[in-house]
Amino acid sequence: MELSESADRIREHDITLRSGRITLRPMTEGDWNELYRWDNDLEVSFYDGDHDPYDMETIHSIYRDVSRNAFNFIIEIEGRPIGWCWLQRMNLERVLKHFPGKDLRRIDIGIGEKEFWGQGIGTEIIHILTGFGFEHEHADAIFGCNILDYNERSRRAFERNGYAFFQQTPEEPGHHAKFIYDLMITREEYERSKVSG
Repeated sequence: MELSESADRIREHDITLRSGRITLRPMTEGDWNELYRWDNDLEVSFYDGDHDPYDMETIHSIYRDVSRNAFNFIIEIEGRPIGWCWLQRMNLERVLKHFPGKDLRRIDIGIGEKEFWGQGIGTEIIHILTGFGFEHEHADAIFGCNILDYNERSRRAFERNGYAFFQQTPEEPGHHAKFIYDLMITREEYERSKVSG
């Protein structure tokens, strides 16, 4: 796999994933305008609290940093960018401490174009990335993390893909949510679901 490793650029990869009308293509340095617009829409980003709009430098830092340990994708519907997602190596100590020596990944997703909400696209993207994580990356378990207690749409999208509650963590004071949830699916559960499905 070809990767771009410069710290001042997104680490690019050569993986494109498709299912029906959905394409997940590699995120590139040409995607900043959409990422900036989506991340500064609080309905889209589900940022739990108040913050000033992100400047472009902050947006660059977020996505470039994540890409060091993730496959970053832009979600497209029939060629139109509608959001972002990634499969990332687990970076949360509250999860890692329970599974020493295991290959853990996490899925993060944001559908930036709100006209595509409520169509099951998030559920399908989680399905695509879960299969990629287990079958291509050979992960031991995959998680959906930091799901706000009032973000039922996100929680249901993971649950439809066989993810189950793993733990809840109290949210910090000053935030709207009382808790954030982590959901997970193991390789064994994924394999069983393939057989039974």
